[in-house]
Amino acid sequence: QVQLVESGGGSVQAGGSLRLSCAVSGYSHSFYCMAWFRQTPGKEREGVGYATDYGTINYADSVKGRFTISRDYVGNTLYLQMNSLKPEDTAMYYCAAKGGSRCLLAVGDFDYWGQGTQVTVSS
Repeated sequence: QVQLVESGGGSVQAGGSLRLSCAVSGYSHSFYCMAWFRQTPGKEREGVGYATDYGTINYADSVKGRFTISRDYVGNTLYLQMNSLKPEDTAMYYCAAKGGSRCLLAVGDFDYWGQGTQVTVSS
């Protein structure tokens, strides 16, 4: 059974940093596409960025220059380094994964999801 488990969330002040991790278990190969999404109450889940198996990385405009996605292909782990955090980055952050050959920040495209980790940024 495939499981994605996020960790690293917490509370920080504006301008601070956090590093999220997403560990994959129950899957011996590398997913073609892994991504980070976030969601606040009453709003739709939005894409933060993704990383493909070939090393292509893309970000949402709202986080470009502040967030960095990386993958440990050996350990099958996805990371999200978040710097210069803003109160509007407060959300539950989710890791997602899919196979195939397409990688888009579309919620419906992903097959597997983690339970999420909360990030709270205070002003």
